Amino acid sequence: MFDPDALPEFLKGMYPRQIGMLVPDLALGIKQWTALTGRDDWRVYTYSPDWVPELKYRGEPGVFSMRLALLGSEPQVELIQPLTGPSLYHEWIEEHGYGLHHLGFWTDSIDAVHEQCAAAGIDIVFEGRGYGVDGDGGFAYLDTLDTLGIILEAIEVPKQRRPSEPIPT
Repeated sequence: MFDPDALPEFLKGMYPRQIGMLVPDLALGIKQWTALTGRDDWRVYTYSPDWVPELKYRGEPGVFSMRLALLGSEPQVELIQPLTGPSLYHEWIEEHGYGLHHLGFWTDSIDAVHEQCAAAGIDIVFEGRGYGVDGDGGFAYLDTLDTLGIILEAIEVPKQRRPSEPIPT
């Protein structure tokens, strides 16, 4: 199913910086992944229209929310608990269940990703912008399931994240 030639040109030569997993319960997911990795330096965030001012799902304004936890780097583990939808996460769970959802790649510019995806004929199916302290930061999920067998995410890491929420128990 994986066709390396289908990898978007702007991602060739890059390596995944994030492994995204969908979980039904963030607290339980953190507990399980802490036991697996021996690490507990999680950062937790809730993304909703209140914190991510520009949300889109399949080209329409988004009203979804999710809670996520980030662990480490190289690659970073991201656990995502979808809260409200509709969203790509809800769609994925309905079709594939919980578990591996995407591989994330860092990018300098979500705007450039939009241009490159348009030129390559790749749809952006799910996105958000403005979650950094200064209104920067963005993510865009690329419709690569049919060509690569997995969803890819382009991530413009904000210069400064807001402080982590408490780790759920």
